[in-house]
Amino acid sequence: MIVLYIALIIVAVFQIYPLIWLFLFSLKSNAEVFGLSPFALPQDPKWENYIRVWTDGNIDLYFFNSVWITVSSVLLTVLLASFVTFAITRMNWKMNKLVLGLFMVGLMVPIHSALIPLFDFFLTLDLIDHPLSIILSYTAFNLPLTIMILLGFYYTLPREVEEAAVVDGCSVHRIFFQITLPMTTPVLATTAIINMIYNWNEFVFVNTFISSDKFKTLTVGIQNFIGQYLTDWGAIGATLIISIIPILIAFLVLSNRIVEGIAAGSIKG
Repeated sequence: MIVLYIALIIVAVFQIYPLIWLFLFSLKSNAEVFGLSPFALPQDPKWENYIRVWTDGNIDLYFFNSVWITVSSVLLTVLLASFVTFAITRMNWKMNKLVLGLFMVGLMVPIHSALIPLFDFFLTLDLIDHPLSIILSYTAFNLPLTIMILLGFYYTLPREVEEAAVVDGCSVHRIFFQITLPMTTPVLATTAIINMIYNWNEFVFVNTFISSDKFKTLTVGIQNFIGQYLTDWGAIGATLIISIIPILIAFLVLSNRIVEGIAAGSIKG
């Protein structure tokens, strides 16, 4: 047992150390970054790096854009995926298996292969340099995986509860919103955190479809500190730390729900 604890502690150190290293890196100046060992502590911590990126680097705007675009995309994806999964698992209609197969095909579509068609599509709709193009792209590419995760959980839900609701005169809409959706809270938390991590860290779509600063997110805005002749590495480190904090908070808050969702979805019957 002691050996197991020691092994787990070693693994935990290896996993946490990159975050600690990045934090120390964000407190260094360019001279310290290039003049000292990569593992050296900052001699004169540059806490002003955080203030500078937040006030002068437009990181406050990029942070706000990342938050509302990510939240909007996650809510839309989870809601639409719940609609689809409910319809496939709880309603009898023709070609429901075919529709499910079409959604699963989306798992095999590489993002880069869809960039040019999507750009042309959004250009036709006048959605280039508009946040709606990002939200729609995130939703479309995350739907297949979200549906696949929800399917395993929906198959474990007892039909007797819904049948009793039908006998009492409950409509399909009320069954979904008042009975089925609340019962799927654990797996919804799992899918929400997976979608959030992807949307928050996504770079390609934003870099392709968004050109103006007012709609850029953190992943693209960090390029402001990369110049032709000089790169502010301390500012980049500070921006990365700021971008990591929301993900860590969300994971800590939803961690129990995530475990419940994974465990519940893995048991049938």
